[in-house]
Amino acid sequence: MADKILIVDDESAIGELVEVYLKNDGYEVERAENAHDALKCIEDDKITLAILDVMLPDMEGFELCKKIREKHLFPIIMLTAKVEDRDKIYGLTMGADDYVTKPFNPLELVARVKTQLRRYTRYNGSSLEKNEEISIRGLLISKKSHKCVLNGEELLLTPLEFDILWYLCEHQGKVVPSEELFEKVWGEKYFESGNTIMTHIARLREKMHEIPRKPKYVKTVWGVGYTIEAD
Repeated sequence: MADKILIVDDESAIGELVEVYLKNDGYEVERAENAHDALKCIEDDKITLAILDVMLPDMEGFELCKKIREKHLFPIIMLTAKVEDRDKIYGLTMGADDYVTKPFNPLELVARVKTQLRRYTRYNGSSLEKNEEISIRGLLISKKSHKCVLNGEELLLTPLEFDILWYLCEHQGKVVPSEELFEKVWGEKYFESGNTIMTHIARLREKMHEIPRKPKYVKTVWGVGYTIEAD
């Protein structure tokens, strides 16, 4: 069964253009021009990825992203005409996995969709990797089941958050440079992506109930990267 992509954009020309490129790559596509119809579509259909425009007539795309994240973990890519870092960071804080700035190359957007869906597929247990588990001071993370349990509580992590935590756990006791973490997890060349990493680390710490200035698990090594200390 083909992956089903939801495009939410009130500009019909953009929605139609993206739809053509995605269908040419074999994806099923649903479209909505406002947040209300988008939420209804998500409840009625099995959506595997959503592309959200920031500017919608009835609700800001960031708020729609936040609402989706209350129930769903599938990847979300934001389309934004804004180029300021604070806007991009805000979208990531609301739960987005990636963003593309308008005007954009449709082929780049399709490539980012493929990257996010590969991660989501691994997250949902279709990976053929052996059943690896890592346990660190009450934190249990499983590569095969893509589940993470902290002191008996299962953490609801997005695929991207899981990959970040797994990579740090896999390299526990070592400092992972920000550049290495980005290139291994995102699968892209590192280029001024420090804020992106910081935002996702902050969301991960929040879900782990970490004290911001004294985290027990994911620690910052300023000017270098991040580490999880070994037992």
